[in-house]
Amino acid sequence: MTIQRSGKYVPPARFGLGGVPLGNEFEVVTEEEAYRTLDAAWSAGVRYYDVSPWYGLGLAERRFGYYLHNKNRDEYILSSKVGKLLKASRQNDAKSNFPFAPSPNNVVFDYTADGVRRSVEDSLQRLGVSDLDLVFVHDLSPDNKLLPTPWQQQFEIALKGAFPALERMKAEGIIKGWGIGVNMPEPILRVMQEADPDVCLLASQYSLVDHANALNSIFPVARQRKVQFVIGSALNAGFISGSPRYNYGRNSWDIPPKYIEKREKLRAEAARYGVDLRTAALQFSAAPDVAAALIVGARSAEQVLADVTSMQARIPPEFWVKLKRQGLIEQNAPTPA
Repeated sequence: MTIQRSGKYVPPARFGLGGVPLGNEFEVVTEEEAYRTLDAAWSAGVRYYDVSPWYGLGLAERRFGYYLHNKNRDEYILSSKVGKLLKASRQNDAKSNFPFAPSPNNVVFDYTADGVRRSVEDSLQRLGVSDLDLVFVHDLSPDNKLLPTPWQQQFEIALKGAFPALERMKAEGIIKGWGIGVNMPEPILRVMQEADPDVCLLASQYSLVDHANALNSIFPVARQRKVQFVIGSALNAGFISGSPRYNYGRNSWDIPPKYIEKREKLRAEAARYGVDLRTAALQFSAAPDVAAALIVGARSAEQVLADVTSMQARIPPEFWVKLKRQGLIEQNAPTPA
């Protein structure tokens, strides 16, 4: 059950399709494969879609927009990101960040009021829609090594610029809600204390293999501040389901041994109870009371259908009891009913 709060927007869909893979983050996904994936998601009842200008430097937004713009806008939830403006250039360095995406764009970080309004307008144009449900201020975080100055300085810019501008856009009806979308806890804690976000995107921070800090440090503050989360990267960029990477970035192949060891232990326990580990991971990340929705990326129709199926599968309660007994998940971690 999610916390209901008056005056705050919370996405009404519990499961969504994330746009990272269809931005060719990890490999080349053809146009045909992308639209098959989106069509499979829609046909399976998925009605929440999350994208960003960053995903393929415009590629994901164009693909999602091409598919969705002819659908009834009232039938689906759409979120995107701000903070990164795309500017086409013949001398672009797009391949340094997205080697598999055919983008002509450079990225300019801009967390000012004018910058985020421009970013929203650009996203609306790429998506072919007139409004967004949610906007997340993207990657304003210590792990973002591409920021032009330290993240704390950029946060101060957002505090005076991006955050009030998004509140104004909310009042204007251009968006319904806003928050930040980051991979580390410090910015989430700051924005909850210093601003008034609706929903934040908690990426790479609450998964079956890594959840203690979010559970014990972020969630208590969120309950006090009445903030909910869209949970992203529940599979740690596919790591839990077997991909040779952990989370995102250029060094995602350099997987900490402790996570490999933990994944093997989880696999063993899942096998004993006849549980698919991906299914367990997705349901686990969706279980907290502060989790408004779960978004999961998929590169193919088969993947998205498997994820939708996982959200409806039954897992024996004894499985979760065993994981706690073995110390593989925190004792106070919520588990699926």
